[in-house]
Amino acid sequence: MDVIAVLNRKGGVGKSTIAVNLARGLQLAGREVLIVDTDAQGTASDWSEARDGVETPVTVKIDRATLEEDIPRVGGPFDIVVIDGAAKAERMNVSAVKAADLALVPIQPSAADIWPAAETVEIIKARQEVTGRPQGALVVSRAITGTNLADSAGGALRQLDLPVLEARTRQRVAYPEAMGAGRSVLDGGDEKAAGEIRRLTREVLALLDKSTAPTP
Repeated sequence: MDVIAVLNRKGGVGKSTIAVNLARGLQLAGREVLIVDTDAQGTASDWSEARDGVETPVTVKIDRATLEEDIPRVGGPFDIVVIDGAAKAERMNVSAVKAADLALVPIQPSAADIWPAAETVEIIKARQEVTGRPQGALVVSRAITGTNLADSAGGALRQLDLPVLEARTRQRVAYPEAMGAGRSVLDGGDEKAAGEIRRLTREVLALLDKSTAPTP
């Protein structure tokens, strides 16, 4: 079982959107996927309950900062667990990092949005120093089409000192529309949004494969 934590202490960065769409992408790639909703807002749980005719991943709510203990217990039948992290909840995020094999930090591409992510990155790096895991990566979220990431936020991203995934999401109405309908953008609608999630899914699977590959 692989565990992916989608984390950022700042709210409104597209964390739940990435978590549930990535989970659906992994499911469509043939994995048995569980979503663990740790956010007090319960966005992933609401999304799961709103589903209508689409077999989205099973979603459970865990509101205790004991994920490193709870996930092995509830995640046994699944290939991959995706944690939708909690905003402004350091203890829960620390627990999610302890449970994770891969920690993804969604960030909007502006310095004002990147700086708050430093706290989450520090939690990941502190855990890496102790155990060598989890892998960590930044995911650019809700980018505005036509803007140049290197000009607007490249320096701030580099200061966080984590790899930035090539896959990213852009500001598209398809994402909130799909969330409200309890489905993923992969379940019909905007092909550009679906392509973004397919690329993210492929890149995440490659990272998971790399983390479990035998050392030569």
